[in-house]
Amino acid sequence: MSASAETPVREEHVERVVAPIEPPHGLGIAELSLALGGFAIGTAEFAAMGILPEMAGDLHVSIPQAGHMISAYAAGVVVGAPLITVLLARMPRRALLILLMLLYAIGNGASAIFHSYSLVLVSRFIAGLPHGAYFGLAALAAAALVPPHKRGAAIGKVMLGLSVANVIGVPVATWLGQGLGWQACFAAVAIIALVTAGMIAWSVPALPMSNKASPLTELGALGRPQVLLTLLASAVGFGGIFSVYSYVASTLTEVTHVASYHVPWALALIGVGMILGNMACGWLADRWLKRTMFGMYAFTAVILLVFVVAAPHLWAMLPILFCVGFGSACTPAFQSRLMDVAGDAQSLAAALNHSAFNIANALGAWLGGIVIAMGFGWIATGWVGAILAVLGIAVLMVSFSLDRKAA
Repeated sequence: MSASAETPVREEHVERVVAPIEPPHGLGIAELSLALGGFAIGTAEFAAMGILPEMAGDLHVSIPQAGHMISAYAAGVVVGAPLITVLLARMPRRALLILLMLLYAIGNGASAIFHSYSLVLVSRFIAGLPHGAYFGLAALAAAALVPPHKRGAAIGKVMLGLSVANVIGVPVATWLGQGLGWQACFAAVAIIALVTAGMIAWSVPALPMSNKASPLTELGALGRPQVLLTLLASAVGFGGIFSVYSYVASTLTEVTHVASYHVPWALALIGVGMILGNMACGWLADRWLKRTMFGMYAFTAVILLVFVVAAPHLWAMLPILFCVGFGSACTPAFQSRLMDVAGDAQSLAAALNHSAFNIANALGAWLGGIVIAMGFGWIATGWVGAILAVLGIAVLMVSFSLDRKAA
């Protein structure tokens, strides 16, 4: 089936009708609890980019070196998502969600305590370990609480925590980092993670597990070409966003000439874009999944090219930052796609989506740092980002062509 012939229904397979699970205190509270974990994770992950200059100055390293802490966190996600999901495949999902939030609190608490570059680097790696597994399990939990035809919207609501973090959490954490020291940012996140663990224990029902759940079954996801292609598209295409986002604070101060204390407001625009993007992407993914994935990447490629021209001008930069956030919010679509193609290996595939997302984080930060260090300037990250987005589209085209051949 071609994308042009796609109709507003799920086209990949006929889903089994499964009655949604009733949360003890209502669906809204359960979704809020799961989203709060995303809020904590998003605040720590993206605020680190906003306070990168303060971290670099306090730890006596260059900004590109400080960017390695972003990469260390991303590496923790990449390692932790498959490792935790496979080793704890038979652990009840609600208990595992609580455990992951407790581990996230420990990692960020350690980041707030240490004052050595090498120790903070290790702490950021530890903080990244539960990230992917949490989002993967939270997405599956959200999907289990609603009818199958509403799962994209349900996943989008959980991911709203990540988006709201960019509107509220990241600006507040950036102000904390600038006013009280960057360690205050991570200390606040540790507290939020502890609150999330308690709320999940109170509001999320026990989630059923497949009788086939096992490390070996989950590893079966790695043998499915469409799973691997979807993950590759996520890792490459999202890298375009992070090549720009990782250095957006420095771009705003050095190229757009925005005062540092106004940077949080600019970052909040990205968050607003993410909120609207998540809502739109979740709704569209329930109707036209493939078109949504393709369209979001095409939109991102164009926006990142415009970023190169817009960066010196504040009036042009502000709407571009909003669009960068909007284009980055295609996680519900990719998560839905993985649910369609993963078979019995749902947990690992869902977690690996966030590993891929953070490979994109590391890849984008690394490539962006390279072009900056080579002297091409801060705006050169836009060229890198657009190229990565186009490569992501190419991988999606390969994946969708395989679907047509199989049909």
